[in-house]
Amino acid sequence: MPIVVNLDVMLARRKWRLNDLAQAVGITPQNLSVLNAGRARAVRFSTLDAICRALDCQPGDLLEYRAGDDPAAAEVQHDEGMITEGVE
Repeated sequence: MPIVVNLDVMLARRKWRLNDLAQAVGITPQNLSVLNAGRARAVRFSTLDAICRALDCQPGDLLEYRAGDDPAAAEVQHDEGMITEGVE
């Protein structure tokens, strides 16, 4: 996925452990681990807000867009002015 989560970098900069952040934010360490590993399909703004408050950072410090990093991404097709993903 072209969205890269840099949570581990920010945790290292702040000298925090994942479990400490999970407790401070109020989510399970397992859910935070899924986000940290880049396997999360979505993140709530309220969760992102809580993480940024705890780590004293901006969302851009945690999330990064890298174009072309996912060769298996669904092909985006333009059909009659509408965008469809992976539809043939």
